[in-house]
Amino acid sequence: MTVVLSSVLIPQAMTQASLTRRILAIFFPFLPTDRIARARQGVSWRSRGHRDPVPVACAAQSMGALRLSAVDARALSLGLWPGQGAAEARAMCPALDILAADAAADRCLLDALADWADRYTPLVALDGTDGLFLDISGCAHLFGGEKALLDDCLARLFHLGLEAQAAIAPTPGLAWALARHGSGLIVRPEEIGEVIPALPVSALRLPDEEAQALARVGLKRIGDLVDAPRKPLARRFGPRLLTRFDQMRGLEDEPVSPRRPVAELTAERRLVDAISGSQAIILLARQLAESLKPSLERRGLGALALELQLFRVDGAVARLCVRAARPLRDPGRIQALVAERLGALHEEIDAGYGFETLRLCVTAFGDFVSWQTDLAGGEGDGDGASLAALADRLAARLGADRVLVAQPQASHLPERSVSLVPFADALSLSGGAPGDGEGGTAAPRPLRLFRHPEPVTAVAEVPEGPPVRFRWRRSHHQVLSAEGPERIGAEWWIDGEAAPARDYYRVEDEAGRRYWLFREGLYERDVMMPRWFMHGLFP
Repeated sequence: MTVVLSSVLIPQAMTQASLTRRILAIFFPFLPTDRIARARQGVSWRSRGHRDPVPVACAAQSMGALRLSAVDARALSLGLWPGQGAAEARAMCPALDILAADAAADRCLLDALADWADRYTPLVALDGTDGLFLDISGCAHLFGGEKALLDDCLARLFHLGLEAQAAIAPTPGLAWALARHGSGLIVRPEEIGEVIPALPVSALRLPDEEAQALARVGLKRIGDLVDAPRKPLARRFGPRLLTRFDQMRGLEDEPVSPRRPVAELTAERRLVDAISGSQAIILLARQLAESLKPSLERRGLGALALELQLFRVDGAVARLCVRAARPLRDPGRIQALVAERLGALHEEIDAGYGFETLRLCVTAFGDFVSWQTDLAGGEGDGDGASLAALADRLAARLGADRVLVAQPQASHLPERSVSLVPFADALSLSGGAPGDGEGGTAAPRPLRLFRHPEPVTAVAEVPEGPPVRFRWRRSHHQVLSAEGPERIGAEWWIDGEAAPARDYYRVEDEAGRRYWLFREGLYERDVMMPRWFMHGLFP
């Protein structure tokens, strides 16, 4: 009988990817109450044997009443269940400690656990509000095999104060079912036919009402669906039933979408003794960068963005992100960037009991071009390398959004003709060092341009002529010489642009100071009287 079921459950249509894929599903049955216990008694409350003196439950408003949304193991053993009315639960167990549900805190804890699971594989996805999916295909051997990886995962979670159930299978659907109906199992592709029939129909990830409808007609086990005709099942219970059934068997693909982009190049170092000092972290970062350099050289690429991941002993994960204006692969420069970033964030990074694993990921690449910089034949990054290196270190120390450079924009209005962008972004947009290109106009522009023009009071000899004197910031200035006008009109092709034309003048006062003034509006064309503004200062 088992052989027949195997031939039915694993037909020839099963994809080769399904045969080689390995999915680890982790289920946290008491995540909200475990979060409360960790906050009350510490992270290691389970390993120390501590228990709450009274059962604990979380409650929230549902269907017009206060109902339990989560219960701990002790409350569950007393016959309480999620969805039960809080008043009924209190009557059954007067000592029950009911707290307000906090979905945001539960999600924050699950996100932190997903970060923690990155130590096993970068392909980590959230599974609803109480589980995780880990695609461990091809990486279990790094931990001594699938059994060792599974045991290590469950043991670590136990010491983190979390009740967890886990299983490994070729498909996410089967791993999900086994994590909830047989924790600790490891199923090979050839064993699918022996495992699936004994599982309840609720293991197909169906809504409760659909699972109950199947049970009412006698379909309580997945094995009852094997020989049942598909069309009547789809007609009566909907297409989701067959979709979940095929996903569990690997007949229909079900991708695991990782929470974070997966880096193409990574280097990792697992430590026997945890470290916490910044100097040790910087030294290991250089060693990781040295191990990445050969791969970058083979590809002809350099790193534009890197992320250093620090996995703490207690499960927390710290991430240091650095960016480079030019593609780089020199371990020394990468070490300097990490040192600057670590120095800027040293007070914010809590090492706790130390970091046990370090991983350096290249998250963005760029074509690496070598230039001969001296007659001896030395190679470098060409002109502007020192400027780019300085900008990188400043950005690592201060933040990329604080090292800015002016970038030309497609507008002839002075206040719109340039914008301040991060140095690295300006370099990637222009294809060269910022400021290498020529300006969009031949007319001189002031070295200091005001963000907003400031009003001035000016007097001109003729209505459309240059000013002969003006008052700005409570000071009077006599104009000795003036050049202009340079007329700049409104950008009429932009919706809502109805500003009058401007006549700009470059003027010099009696003290030799030079200004950039403009008159907004024309005397004969505009309804309002023209006004004068100060827009910039020349050196």
